[in-house]
Amino acid sequence: MEEKINYTEAFEELKTIVAEIEQGEISVDELSEKVKRATLLIKHCKLKLTTTEEDVNTILKELEN
Repeated sequence: MEEKINYTEAFEELKTIVAEIEQGEISVDELSEKVKRATLLIKHCKLKLTTTEEDVNTILKELEN
């Protein structure tokens, strides 16, 4: 994502989008844009989780030595 958004903000926005879709609060006109935004947020969260896992594993390996 080009914008600076942290994991918590991305996850909260994603939950909001999902809730709006589930409750039928999004018009058909908005649906495509919301799904595109949700896709970007999911990618961002997944990348952050993967990066964090790699960082933790690196730190743990360093501690073993």
